[in-house]
Order: sequence, then C-alpha cells, then structure tokens
Amino acid sequence: MNSLEASPDSPIKIKVGIVDDDPLVRSALGLMLGGQADIEVVGEATDGQEALTLVRTAAPDVVLMDIRMPRVNGLEATRRVLAEAKPPHVIVLTTFGADEYVVDALAAGADGFLLKDTPPPEIVAAIRTVMVGEAILSPRATRTLITRLRAEPTGERAAAAVRRLDTLTEREHEVALAVGRGLSNAEIAKELYLSIPTVKAHVSRLFDKLGATNRVQIAITVHDAGLV
Repeated sequence: MNSLEASPDSPIKIKVGIVDDDPLVRSALGLMLGGQADIEVVGEATDGQEALTLVRTAAPDVVLMDIRMPRVNGLEATRRVLAEAKPPHVIVLTTFGADEYVVDALAAGADGFLLKDTPPPEIVAAIRTVMVGEAILSPRATRTLITRLRAEPTGERAAAAVRRLDTLTEREHEVALAVGRGLSNAEIAKELYLSIPTVKAHVSRLFDKLGATNRVQIAITVHDAGLV
C-alpha cells in the first residue's frame, strides 16, 4: 500500500480519492474531508474506469469507492486498482441496502465497508484506521460478515485454506490465528510478547503468503481452515 511521505516544511497528509457517480456525494465528501488538517482530496472519479486513471495519476493513499456505478462497478474497480504496482487502501462506501456486497467487497481486497449514512467523524476515523493497516467495518457489515463466517466452508475451500496456512512459519501461524480472532496489532503484540513493528512485519508477510490484501481475508482463511 502507499506510504506517507512528509517534507520538512509541510505536515504529513493522507491523500484521498473519491469515486462515486453521484456529484452530490462527491461534493459532500470533499467538503467534509477538506476540513481535516491531515487529509487532502487529490481527485475524484465518476465510475470504476475513471478510478483506475485516478489511482495512476494522483496516487491516493486511500480511495473511497462506491459500488453501484456505470461502466465499471466498484467491486471490479477495487480489484483493478489493487492490482496496480502501488495500490491504495480501499474503503467501500455505499448505500444502506447493499449488504449483499459486503463479502464480495472484502474478497475483492477492500480494507473497509461503510454505509453512506455513517457519521462524518467515523468516515474520517476509518480513513486514518486503514492507513495503519487495520480493517474497518460498519456494524451492519460486521453482522453480514459474521453470518458468512458461521457458514460451514466446503471441503475444497477448507483444504485450500489449510494448504495456504501450512506455508507459514510457527510465529506467522500464531499471528494469523490472532488476526482471525479479530485482534489489533497492539493486542497481538501484547499477547505474543512482540513489538508492534514486528507484528506489522509478520502481518505484511501473511498478506504475501496467503494471497490476502487485508486482515479480513486472513481471518476468512483461518476460519475456513477450522482454526477459530
């Protein structure tokens, strides 16, 4: 994911891109984020196809992505932007009735899933949260995901999850289980007697070894293997 860089004479800012086909939504988000000292809106896009251009030209750290858009929808756009050499974090921000998209969005690699009626301070907090490597879900999205996780995985899916986890070192396996239980980096560090930077390094390796792009995907793999 993109990292922040600060110049000697300017504060660190999180660069945000807004992708939504509704101009009123884009305007409202832009006004809200524009008032934050540590956030800069670097561009907007009206559909998933434009989102890819936005990522390539403006290099946002975080993209707020709608799902239902013309030409290329937000799910496909998320997959495409995360396939870039320096992908942003993606937070799906969509309508109240879109629960069916929660798992698909996370499977596509999104770091978060929020509803458009989420209070502005929580949207701002979500942007800061994904920048430190944590996932963020609205309460309703969390309930949808829990329902998905409670479903028994197929034999093929379970076997594939076990094979992926077998590639891990003992310590990486411990960290994966902790992520699967929903622990934050700080909580994992405390439980395993590690420093937070060490935990972050292990989580980064888990992304590579498990083919995951966010912590939720790690948790799903651990669950599918029957370990939590």
